[in-house]
Amino acid sequence: MRFRLRCVPLILILLLTTSCEAPRPAPRPVLPAAVIRVDQVGWADRETKIAMLLAPADAAGAKATVVDEHGREVLATTAGPSRGAWNPRYRAINPVDLSALRTPGTYRVRVNDRVTAESPAFRIDAAGKLYPPLVADSVRYFQAHRDGADQVDGPWQRAAAHLDDKSARVYRTPDDDDTSLTATGTTIDAEGGWYDAGDYLKFTHTTAYALIAMQLVQRDGPAPATLAAEIDHGMSWLTRMYRDGVLYTQVGVAGNDEFLGDHDSWRLPQADDGLAVEPGDQRYYQRYRPVFRAAAPGDPISPNLAGRVAAAFALAAQREAGTDPAAARSHLATAAKIFGQANTGTDGDLVTTVPNAFYPEETWADDLALGAAELALAAKALGDQRVAEWTAQATRWADEAGGGDDGLTVYDVDPIADAELYRLAPSTVLVQDMRGRLDKAVKAAAADPMGAATGTGGSDYAARQLGWAATATLYRQMTGDDRYAAFATAQRAVALGANGWGMSLVIGAGDVYPQCPHDQIGTLTRSSMTGGVVNGPNTADRVESLASESPSTLCSAGSYEIFDRADAQYVDDMRISATNEPSIDFTATGMLAFALIH
Repeated sequence: MRFRLRCVPLILILLLTTSCEAPRPAPRPVLPAAVIRVDQVGWADRETKIAMLLAPADAAGAKATVVDEHGREVLATTAGPSRGAWNPRYRAINPVDLSALRTPGTYRVRVNDRVTAESPAFRIDAAGKLYPPLVADSVRYFQAHRDGADQVDGPWQRAAAHLDDKSARVYRTPDDDDTSLTATGTTIDAEGGWYDAGDYLKFTHTTAYALIAMQLVQRDGPAPATLAAEIDHGMSWLTRMYRDGVLYTQVGVAGNDEFLGDHDSWRLPQADDGLAVEPGDQRYYQRYRPVFRAAAPGDPISPNLAGRVAAAFALAAQREAGTDPAAARSHLATAAKIFGQANTGTDGDLVTTVPNAFYPEETWADDLALGAAELALAAKALGDQRVAEWTAQATRWADEAGGGDDGLTVYDVDPIADAELYRLAPSTVLVQDMRGRLDKAVKAAAADPMGAATGTGGSDYAARQLGWAATATLYRQMTGDDRYAAFATAQRAVALGANGWGMSLVIGAGDVYPQCPHDQIGTLTRSSMTGGVVNGPNTADRVESLASESPSTLCSAGSYEIFDRADAQYVDDMRISATNEPSIDFTATGMLAFALIH
């Protein structure tokens, strides 16, 4: 799970006017008696298509119609039996099956029988028309979050930033209870890369994950024309983060009582380059950002990092094998070296970020299985004799990882590892592991009123839903078996609007999506972070604690309180990182999930 520490002071300027007229009470909003939730992007023509009617009482049997963009009725259907209550206002959730709708077009669902409701618009079309725009939008999110001198023009009004990272000082990794930083005397070039999320930290852990997903999309397609350059930007930074056998994990630092870090000021990134600061000044580390390493020189590398970073380099070798064999062999050599440094005897905390609580990863056999599988695939593409050796290692680590309980996430890459290993050595064990994982998720989705495998909310909610969609589609590509196709479609739909709040959790996708993401660049430039995947609904105590810590806001799009539950809330407000913060790992998961739909 993700747990981000936040301490962001905000300044809100209020323009006040005076009037002798007595204030009038605000009109009470008209609350919808019933609402219809759909995948706001739409469905491929032959997919199972289920809309959800949230009503004050069971509306089973209620007549529903689908109308086209001209208001003409094209399908008549009825609401199915209630799946249970959503909250005290909406005490029934009735599925409405639209699967018979196959003709391309734009539609809405209407119910006018006991209750009245109308859905947002959605499309029916071939998958090749619906989802490639979402993949291209996710690339735009990465472009907006580039660090360094190499920027892409766009509405986000970016400029070169953090140029001092080019000669960044390396510091010893502090203990959790240590507030001081001690320089090692080493400097490295850490310029470039992407900001991890709404702040300006840069992490090897999440960057490698994002590059794995992006390079799978580029390798297997369909890929937008802009993706190759974005991968090159990310790989250039990842290459800088491995020097002389040392892997560096992070640029930037969280603040504490002694100094401010990357979470502690709401500003555009280029502002840091203009800070006139000296050592000991409170904002010194915002301009001269510290770099931390995974291990001291000569020590083995935490196996989770060694596996996923090796996988990113090996995927680069696969992409280049046919066009630039020399570059491919160089990337393969780097991948093999990093993989060989994995500390497979570790029994302590895995290295992710500083502090580890930002990304508290608990497993690492999945990372090594993926790293070895990508090494073997790269070796195969280059005619390297180590294919069998790395395939055997991938099989060993895949067996150790076993069938987990999660779909694809930044913490668990086992679904990709199994699918990649299957390309090398098809195995019933891999198929059974994937089925076991998916069967548990199908059971969990059946118990949820909206059919969500991840439940009603929580950390990484939207990304976990999209990760389940990707996992099921990877299984189908492995085996040709469609048994989880409807499940995959339903999980994607939850992320794209078929949730209790009716909110698409991918910015720019559909008609109703976050207007005020917890993203400094987006908020301060008033530009939409199109393509970014936000967390989505989260536990009520987490949302409420953030709202109480930051009473002022620079952007709020209103409350969705009438759709909240006792255990989950959603707030479209830039203060609330727990619901509204996009990140590169969330967005990379979405990119892969959308690209896999054919």
